[in-house]
Amino acid sequence: MDYPTFIKKEAEKAGLPKDQAESVAHATLRTLADRITGGEADDLAAQLPQPLKADLLKDQTDAEPFDVDEFVRRVSERAQVDENTARTGATAVLNTVREAVTPGEFDDVTAQLPKEYRELVGPMS
Repeated sequence: MDYPTFIKKEAEKAGLPKDQAESVAHATLRTLADRITGGEADDLAAQLPQPLKADLLKDQTDAEPFDVDEFVRRVSERAQVDENTARTGATAVLNTVREAVTPGEFDDVTAQLPKEYRELVGPMS
């Protein structure tokens, strides 16, 4: 999936204007990179369009444990949107990621997230 298609699909899912959808996409992926291991972030980045790859680069290899509410708070802060928009947007981003990468790769990502993240990513393996 190319970058314009990714943002268009995400914007439609979240009901956001394109510029806000872009901001939320980058914020969500940066936050996801905090939450998963460096190796998994690299694997995910390999399957996403170029403008999104940099969001998944991280200096540390360890995942930072935090709950879904903290995930949404960080997306909200990074994207400069309210928490409801951040939650809706993050869900749209993660569901678009699910469509953009191989099923096995998405399963690998969700395997690193606690079950409470289902509200953002849908059914988890």
